[in-house]
Amino acid sequence: MIGEHVLAGYVPDAGGREALDLARAIVALTGGRLSVATVHPPDLPAAAGEARTTMDQLADVLAGEPADLLVHEGRSVGRGLTVLASRIGADLIVVGSPEGGAHGRIGVGAAADHLLHSASEAVMLAPSGYRPPDELGRITVMYVRRPQCDEAVIRAAQAADRLEVPLRLVTLAIGDVNPEPLRDDLALAIRLAVDSADLLPEDVTAEVAEGDDVADALDDVDWPEDELLVAASSEDAAAHRVFLGEVALKVLRAAPCPVTVLPRGYY
Repeated sequence: MIGEHVLAGYVPDAGGREALDLARAIVALTGGRLSVATVHPPDLPAAAGEARTTMDQLADVLAGEPADLLVHEGRSVGRGLTVLASRIGADLIVVGSPEGGAHGRIGVGAAADHLLHSASEAVMLAPSGYRPPDELGRITVMYVRRPQCDEAVIRAAQAADRLEVPLRLVTLAIGDVNPEPLRDDLALAIRLAVDSADLLPEDVTAEVAEGDDVADALDDVDWPEDELLVAASSEDAAAHRVFLGEVALKVLRAAPCPVTVLPRGYY
């Protein structure tokens, strides 16, 4: 299950604080290890000093909470976080949304864009203004019948079992698509989820979200505040890399909850 070692990408703004809060919430759920990093450009002593000051101030905020506070040099924040995650053995990178975006929605800044198209670790994004709930209520998987999504169902089912929360599978039906074959696919995915973990059949549900476009379809189903959404990488992704396709990127931008994107072939 992801979350055994979480790396939060931190900057001293609202998005950085939301990423940190989400990372802390995940670690509280999994009992994993927390690392927090700020990335600064190379060959700029002033930027390096500012980054160290930021981490010193963050240590006061954490007030003794266990966390590795890291300063890393990188040509870009996204690349720096990827390199650092590999170096320290993190299995999940958490980043926030840029300031100024729509409240309650995920904004994809430069760092997130890099991660969503090349990271070798799972990537989780926090919506703007996000505040973690006291408990996780449910895990939802965006599903379409293909191997990467089946992998996501297996991993999400095992996580739901361990965290003792229900699992939901959601498939989009955009425009005039016939939803009946999609419901057949979901029935198979439910069986896969139940067979992959110690979940009871009543703990796994499925819905077809219908609408004229992705955002409209997502509005067709409920999104409680304690939801976590899981998405698979595109079939165009390299092995063990994150690569988000066009539709999945639209889902991410329209989702009102944190979204985790799994690398292709994640185990």
